[in-house]
Amino acid sequence: MASEALDLIARLVAALELTPLVAVSSIDREGRIRFCNTACAELSGVAGEAALGQPMQALFSRGEREAEHDALVEEAWRTGRHSPTGDWQVRTAGGRELWLYSTLVPVFHEGTLTQIFCMDVDVTSRKRNEDALAAAGTNFRQLFQKSDDAILLVSGGLIEEANPAALRLFKCPGAATFVGRRLADFSPLQQPGGALSEPAARQLEEQAYAQGNCRYDWRYLDCAGNLFWAEVLMTSVTLDHEYLFYVVVRDISERKSAERTLYLGAQVFENSRDAILLTDHQRHVISINRAYSAITGFGSDDMLGKPLSVYRSGVEDETFFRHVWDEIEATDHWQGEIWSRRKSGELFPAWLALTAIRDSHDQVSNYMAIVSDITERKRSEEQTRHLAEHDFLTDLPNRVLLLDRLSLALSAARRKGSMLAILFLDLDRFKQINDTLGHQVGDQLLKEVAARLLKCVRKVDTVSRQGGDEFVIILADIGGIDHAAHVAATIRQAICQPYGIGAHELHVSTSIGVAIFPSDGDDIDTLVKNADTAMYHAKQGGRNNFQFFSAEMNERIVERASFEQGLRRALAEGQFELAFEPELDIATGALVAAEALIRWRHPELGLLLPERFLGVAEEAGLMVPIGNWVLREACRRARRWMDAGTPLVVAVNLSPAQFIGRDLIDNVRDALAEAGLEPGCLELELTEAIIMKGGNATAGTLDGLRELGVRLSLDDFGTGWSRLEQLKDYPIGKLKIAQAFMRGGGNETVIRTIIAMARSLRMTVIAEGVETPGQLAFLREEGCDLYQGRQAEAALREGGLDGLLR
Repeated sequence: MASEALDLIARLVAALELTPLVAVSSIDREGRIRFCNTACAELSGVAGEAALGQPMQALFSRGEREAEHDALVEEAWRTGRHSPTGDWQVRTAGGRELWLYSTLVPVFHEGTLTQIFCMDVDVTSRKRNEDALAAAGTNFRQLFQKSDDAILLVSGGLIEEANPAALRLFKCPGAATFVGRRLADFSPLQQPGGALSEPAARQLEEQAYAQGNCRYDWRYLDCAGNLFWAEVLMTSVTLDHEYLFYVVVRDISERKSAERTLYLGAQVFENSRDAILLTDHQRHVISINRAYSAITGFGSDDMLGKPLSVYRSGVEDETFFRHVWDEIEATDHWQGEIWSRRKSGELFPAWLALTAIRDSHDQVSNYMAIVSDITERKRSEEQTRHLAEHDFLTDLPNRVLLLDRLSLALSAARRKGSMLAILFLDLDRFKQINDTLGHQVGDQLLKEVAARLLKCVRKVDTVSRQGGDEFVIILADIGGIDHAAHVAATIRQAICQPYGIGAHELHVSTSIGVAIFPSDGDDIDTLVKNADTAMYHAKQGGRNNFQFFSAEMNERIVERASFEQGLRRALAEGQFELAFEPELDIATGALVAAEALIRWRHPELGLLLPERFLGVAEEAGLMVPIGNWVLREACRRARRWMDAGTPLVVAVNLSPAQFIGRDLIDNVRDALAEAGLEPGCLELELTEAIIMKGGNATAGTLDGLRELGVRLSLDDFGTGWSRLEQLKDYPIGKLKIAQAFMRGGGNETVIRTIIAMARSLRMTVIAEGVETPGQLAFLREEGCDLYQGRQAEAALREGGLDGLLR
């Protein structure tokens, strides 16, 4: 309990440690000192640690009044109330005679009186002034009346009397103007420093009362409404056991005005953030300010009396400075950017303003130099330029700087008759990493790729990031295309090495297109475009390789542009068709559903499979309208089957663009309504990548589709990043084993695992790409529900039902 009380008291008086006017100590019930602040230690002459455990008399001895003080302490312990305040004459441990203004403050902790604060203020000076005033009492009235200084007597905060000099200073008609008013009444609302006059005046009175006297400068308002400055000496005195203030007011307006002028001049010179130097008319240094010393390191001892030319940096020549002084003689002023030198020898960029100062006879008496250190400005300009020319993520040159460097490289190649190469790189399947692991992992991967690329080229080459996962490299002054091929192969090998990003081990590859100057183009735009074309063909050729540009590649790019235009016409002219792949029940062989697959009846190329054109459609932003066409047409076909007496579920694949679109649920509802199809007859197939890409909106979209009544299935299961705890929270009723697991006889372990997981989640499971009777037998044995593929189509033909889906 005692330690808790001490801790409480220590917290309570912590603020008093910052107030040297109040000596604070505390005692326990045995009268032993338990706390002593810094002011108390200094006043008593006893160190705080040495005082602990000692009796109160170890700090201050009260002589004949010791018993009286002990009685007050005992009364405080008994009643728990503050003791009356009063003046006490004491002797300190160091032998000093002092007067203390003292009080005792009981402190409770959890309802129990545990400590008593002893709070003392040194009023020795005040006592001495009171004694002196009493000795001079007989002469006071004469002094009061005849003094040239304004004198006022203040009691209880109100003016009781003002001498004739006060009436003159404040321009008041008579003493009655003063009597009964406060000093603050003769002040503006605020003092020049911003403080409100009335509370500031009260604070100064309290200070005078505590310390005996207080001298300060004050702005007054006289009875005529004029402001003036005064020096005030306020002295606290005791008369007939009452406390009075004896206030002397002296007009110092002229002094203040002079001080202000000098102050402003000195402040401008000394506190300027720019370095200022003054010379005489012969250009010898006569004064420098603090900023000059801080910026250059040269002090007054180094500079005063020396010619200004001694401190030149040595970067500019004599011709430069001759021009400077010629301009000053002509215009009295020159300013510009120069190099300056610090005392350490370090050079720094500076802005110099030189001005000639003329006297009353229009003769040059001095020169003033203002020197501004512009190192930070230069650094900021450089940083701004760097940010404008470099990629924010990898710090590689961006397109702006790449084009500038390519222009210089082309000029040099033309001049020398040499070759250069442009390498256009795109990371393979980088988008999947971003979509599944997040952009933070993707950004870290891009930084690592950038670091590896820099290690694969020379210092004279340029590696730049164009945005996303695209990089462009300039190989300057190459000896031949074999050099470019070697660098491309080195880059491909470096990029393919595993990446450790956090807890993930990532594997990526790159497709590289190469264009050579001058054979593949003679200007910037052509070279970059042709390198991009070659990169696209590297992608088309299976990725993870590099291709040199050729005319044939350009023809294929033209074909791709033609495909995009053709797709738009196909939508408008109804050139798309649907084919249906049957889904059969493994146990009964019954046809239960059909998957809708799009075909393009191209007017020139014939029937095209989706692998030929969906990639172009996705890049062209056409997947939503094409997907909606498939959705509506599939619903109409399902309705026709139902009307023909063969109700089947129709399965439609959703594209990522459809799933994340705002109108998906409305589009599905409209397609069902237009066809008059029950929602339970429509199954929407999603991939794991689509669900992952949907982000926080995925659950809401899936729930909305479930409320609509349509079925949901997860296509190509096992190839993505789905987690079991995610699947159980989504309203998905069917898992489709990816066709990749059925190839080459099938991956039986993975298939068993997927079937078991589907059972645990109470989902239907279907296998795609069932090609052989052996695969079908295995699936039947493992308990798979449905199957697709050649075996399903053959079974449908054998049963004579293949015509149903046409």
